[in-house]
Order: sequence, then C-alpha cells, then structure tokens
Amino acid sequence: MAAKPITIRRNLALKQYEVKETPNGKQTIFSVKFVKKDGELVFMPRAVAAGLKMNMKENRMRGVLPVDANGNACGHVTPVHIDGLIEWNGMAVRM
Repeated sequence: MAAKPITIRRNLALKQYEVKETPNGKQTIFSVKFVKKDGELVFMPRAVAAGLKMNMKENRMRGVLPVDANGNACGHVTPVHIDGLIEWNGMAVRM
C-alpha cells in the first residue's frame, strides 16, 4: 500500500510565507512549486518572500525571489497566484 502524501493546507502555507525573518534576523528560506498564468510549472528549491508593486492581498498574489545556498538573490521577483501553488517545502498544497 502506497504511503499517503504529506500535505499542507494553503492557508497554513501562506501563514508560513508571512514569517519573513527567523528569530536571529535571517530571511526565512522556503521551497515552492507553482504554475504560472501561462501554464509553465516553476520550482524554486530556495526562495524568500518579496514584495510586489500591487496590492498582494487584493490580487491574491505573493512575490518570491530565488536565492542561492548563501541566501543571496540569484534571480528576479516572480509573482505567484495563490491558486497556482502546488508544493510548499516538499508538501503538496491543498485547499
């Protein structure tokens, strides 16, 4: 019998997204997999929360910035629609 996949509710994933820093002041790093508006599947093994030039809550969007192993930015801010979230820190996202 196959093991049941580990899942996380979307609202809990978004709460984790909102935690921007660890207690010692470092940015919180997470992994995320999502589908873009054009249908492209994107996986970022290490990313941090970033702002967008729009009302993120009203538009149901969040910004993510890919980082390297040292936490330095290695790309540009990508807008992610919360309905497009597929995976958060290795857990499947569910409603």
